[in-house]
Amino acid sequence: MRPIAITCLGWAATATFVASYFFARPAALRTAQMLAALMWVAYGWLIGASPVIAANVLVIVAAAWTAARGPHDAAPDSVGRNA
Repeated sequence: MRPIAITCLGWAATATFVASYFFARPAALRTAQMLAALMWVAYGWLIGASPVIAANVLVIVAAAWTAARGPHDAAPDSVGRNA
């Protein structure tokens, strides 16, 4: 049986990740996702689950990469319109 602190970390990571979808700003969403993924990496390490660690390292990399691209990748409002 796992210590309660480890179980709580897993649930906190889950709650943080789910909460990230309620952020309106993409930067806030990605930050929350990276925080949750870091928590999942710690959880995976504590329980010895390398798939959990690997999956969440990929989430961190993907969120950081999309955050680094910034808002300039968004399509302008005038796409497809005759200006």
